Amino acid sequence: MAEFLEDSSIPPQLEGLMERLADVEHERWSHWQRYLHSKCERVGDGSLVIPAQLVERWESQMNTPYSALSEKEKESDREQVRRYLPIIADALKPRLRLPAVGLRSGCTSGER
Repeated sequence: MAEFLEDSSIPPQLEGLMERLADVEHERWSHWQRYLHSKCERVGDGSLVIPAQLVERWESQMNTPYSALSEKEKESDREQVRRYLPIIADALKPRLRLPAVGLRSGCTSGER
């Protein structure tokens, strides 16, 4: 599991990077929620019911280490990292002499 930094321990020079990454994270989460909602059944009180086969599949994926995922599942995770990577590469570029990384808009299915 990744480490977690408290707000008070984030250096001021990283605040801009954190906001750029948080923007991407919100877009990623929103995309996932739209996908999830599209797969669910809305019931009379407004709540959503996730189909049993999706619950089974997602619980299996949640309990599987990345190294044991199928290549298709790993590619889905890599696709999500590609949303963040240009921002991280841009932040590291001065230190690592990385070439500029182009951002592309849009997203694919989000399905795993």
